[in-house]
Amino acid sequence: MKEITLSAERREALCRDVQKTFSTKFDETLSDFRAGEIVDLMLKTMGPAVYNQAVQDVRAHLQGKLDDLDGEVWVDESA
Repeated sequence: MKEITLSAERREALCRDVQKTFSTKFDETLSDFRAGEIVDLMLKTMGPAVYNQAVQDVRAHLQGKLDDLDGEVWVDESA
């Protein structure tokens, strides 16, 4: 599987969210480096599972649409 990467902007936003969470919930200030390390760790450990779940969710959604395709676009030929 391809490595999961984030844009610089998204990574920075996640780092800020981690810093805010640690500050408000744990009364701990994280440096940019430490927040980045946490984001990288979470991406490495949880990223593949979240990605795979998203793929399965999309597959189920699209399969439902395909299963309903006849009902949506079927034209009665005898009419």
